[in-house]
Amino acid sequence: MKTDCNSSQIEFEGVGSRKLVASFDAEHITSDGGLVLLHRVDRRFGLLKRFGNCFVDHRDPELIEHEAEELLRQRVFGICCGHEDLNDHAALRDDPLLAAVVGKADPLGRDRREKKDQGHPLASPSTLNRLELTPADATADSRYRKVVYDAEKIADLFVDVFLDANPRWPKEIVLDLDSTDDLIHGTQEGRFFHGYYGNYCYLPLYIFAGDFLLCAKLRTSDIDGSAGSLDEVKRIIARIQKRWPKTRFVLRADSGFARDEIMAWCEANDVDYIFGLAKNGRLEKMIVAELETVKHEAAKSGVPARMFRELRYRTLDSWTRERRVVAKAEQIGDKSNPRFVVSSLSMDRYDARALYEDLYCARGDMENRIKEQQLEMFADRTSAHTMRANQLRLWFSSVAYVLMNLLRHFGLRGTELERAQVGTIRLKLLKLGALVRVSVRRVVLSLSAAAPVRDVFRRISELLAANLPVFT
Repeated sequence: MKTDCNSSQIEFEGVGSRKLVASFDAEHITSDGGLVLLHRVDRRFGLLKRFGNCFVDHRDPELIEHEAEELLRQRVFGICCGHEDLNDHAALRDDPLLAAVVGKADPLGRDRREKKDQGHPLASPSTLNRLELTPADATADSRYRKVVYDAEKIADLFVDVFLDANPRWPKEIVLDLDSTDDLIHGTQEGRFFHGYYGNYCYLPLYIFAGDFLLCAKLRTSDIDGSAGSLDEVKRIIARIQKRWPKTRFVLRADSGFARDEIMAWCEANDVDYIFGLAKNGRLEKMIVAELETVKHEAAKSGVPARMFRELRYRTLDSWTRERRVVAKAEQIGDKSNPRFVVSSLSMDRYDARALYEDLYCARGDMENRIKEQQLEMFADRTSAHTMRANQLRLWFSSVAYVLMNLLRHFGLRGTELERAQVGTIRLKLLKLGALVRVSVRRVVLSLSAAAPVRDVFRRISELLAANLPVFT
């Protein structure tokens, strides 16, 4: 039977009397029309320009077609739009809108030097890969990999972005600390088996202040979960205090961070803390009466019961002093659920219930931020061989998260997407098909007239123009 479909077309079930076919043959169309919103955030806030300043490019300027900052824009914008793998850029390098927001003067790639590159305005996966594979000691004499990142500058950039996005100094900042597993599926450098997670993994450290990411540090998993966290806290607090010297700090984390070294430093430096405290026989004996009371109440009412008690507690040998501990005695069904936190905060500021329920339990929101990083910004794509390359991959995802969070912070307030996670923001605002027309003077983006987000899209663009601080 003859058909008018060519070999590149995909045929589907008919629509009435008409055939339904599809093919990937339309030029100058993007699937990521919402990139213009991120472009506005980036250009006004200068995020990726500042990120680019953390790299030293040893390449010969006469031979460069893709500036280091352009490579970073291409990589980070790709992650924001859901293209987490370098291989995705084999096709994305032809996207005219991505090329325009990356900063290409020739978004259609017509004037590339090599004939084989003409029509491909952006860098290939192999060129992008050189960012990750450049060793720390690369020089102008290296053969291919010559774009070196400065780890200290990148680490400080996240703190500086937080400061610049919040021009009014706050009286108090809660710093949330946590680590998570980043599974390893090969023979990468730093590969160790972690008994708790039951797999080979890295153990990255994250520090957040609300929605703002302040630290994303890749670590091997053969360490204590709090390893290196005090050094990062010292660095972050010192940098913030240069701008906001009167701001107070509270560290908040689970029991993996309730280490005497951290608590003693906080006590000596006027920094408060609240950490989870792993339960043990001594602690549980101190609240036997409360556990019996809530057990009786739960059995009588048929609903969970809880109560709180103030304790003074010191470990047998790991702590250097006695500290305030709040115990939660809870009965859920037929199960006892005692929980403990240790804190430097006084009872005048937080009574036992408020300390646990209002302050400590709020740290659960940080876990949502880590999920955004790992699941929606692809921070777990650490499959390069070296730790240095994988740390840069983690930072690519982290900068992508920061860019999306700036969009959320300045552009989505007062809209139905104000508290949306970055995956929802991507789906609703970025993944918009659009026709791209490039002329001498303009890049014209034609979005669907039937797009459900057209009104909120315009409003968000106006909010960004009005609210974003401008950095050059």
